[in-house]
Amino acid sequence: MNILILGSGGREHTIAWKIAQSPSCKNLFVAPGNSGTSEIATNVPLSVTDFEAIKEVVLKNDIKMVIVGPEDPLVLGVHDFFLADKQLKDVAVIGPQKAAAELEGSKEFAKKFLFRHNIPTAAYESFDANTVEAGCNFLETLKPPYVLKADGLAAGKGVLILNDLEEAKTELRAMLVDAKFGSASTKVVIEEFLDGIELSCFVLTDGKNYKILPTAKDYKRIGEGDTGLNTGGMGAVSPVPFADNEFMSKIQERVVIPTINGLQKDNLPYKGFVFIGLIKVGNDPFVIEYNVRLGDPETEVVLPRLKNDLVEVFQAVANQTLNEITIEIDDRAATTVMLVSGGYPEAYEKGKEITGLENIEGSLVFHAGANVKDGKVVTSGGRVMAITSFGKTYQEAIKKSYQNIDKLHFDKMNYRKDIGFDL
Repeated sequence: MNILILGSGGREHTIAWKIAQSPSCKNLFVAPGNSGTSEIATNVPLSVTDFEAIKEVVLKNDIKMVIVGPEDPLVLGVHDFFLADKQLKDVAVIGPQKAAAELEGSKEFAKKFLFRHNIPTAAYESFDANTVEAGCNFLETLKPPYVLKADGLAAGKGVLILNDLEEAKTELRAMLVDAKFGSASTKVVIEEFLDGIELSCFVLTDGKNYKILPTAKDYKRIGEGDTGLNTGGMGAVSPVPFADNEFMSKIQERVVIPTINGLQKDNLPYKGFVFIGLIKVGNDPFVIEYNVRLGDPETEVVLPRLKNDLVEVFQAVANQTLNEITIEIDDRAATTVMLVSGGYPEAYEKGKEITGLENIEGSLVFHAGANVKDGKVVTSGGRVMAITSFGKTYQEAIKKSYQNIDKLHFDKMNYRKDIGFDL
């Protein structure tokens, strides 16, 4: 069959790399794609939120399956758009419908869902511009650090964790009154701080059945030792060493099962990935957030460990027969390190030539913010590419990634040299 992937990052290159291996995939398209996807698929220059343009591509190329990479088109209702269109309604769309995508589209919606279904999470209150002073008063009742979350989508940058009460009040006013994160922060969720170590649990559901995929841990801060500004993710490790069988059974019983049951009870139609951001407090899992798609750069370590034919798995999701599939996982560890543009996550320059790609041995290179210009691979974004490696242990895998990074170069290239430091 002909398949279309929406998106342009490292996650989408990884999905494309995996799907291209399937004998069920005849022609593969990625919109808009990047320099990595261009080697294994046909890139289509369009915006992932231009649904009419997507429809045109689907009909023109007889596409039977669409895999939605990023959150924006899901929150805007791309799945609903397909279901409501006579010509598109039989195309399989991997990604939840709009009502369910609110789990990522609104932090407050997600919090209400968690409380309604008794899923462990931090206590919270939400505030808007009219109740900003009440929000400041609520901050006074909490112990530091203070957690402020923009309610809407802020490209992974809408969460602030602050130790100073006055600074927290100033930032709350900046978010609500001065629209620091634009429309994303017209509402702000203030949460109690949970002290522990984070991990991600990936669940695939067809709306009735579910499968738990490998766990992963990503590293969000730009600086070594988890310091500095938040980014879209600087690296990841899978599996998570501390997520043993006992802890995983707690995640399944207390988080995954009530989440899948909650989606059905609340009539939230869901065919796709549920990314559950967790924190281990003591020996118990608490939910920090939901995402309604695969995480990035976690995808770059989770999908390479999946031995199944991904198209077959997605067909089972579309047909609601996921219970008939046995998920097979490579028992080796996988790690990835993200190379980023100098200055990221703040201002950075694009168009820097990337050299040394032909010298990589024993690692996978997933392109993210990179494109082809005049026959050369050049940087086009903040997070440029992810270097993924396998090993018997995560230490062995990470060593291989770093050895290969030494062969790559672009002007002002930056990366974290301590991925996995806290494990």
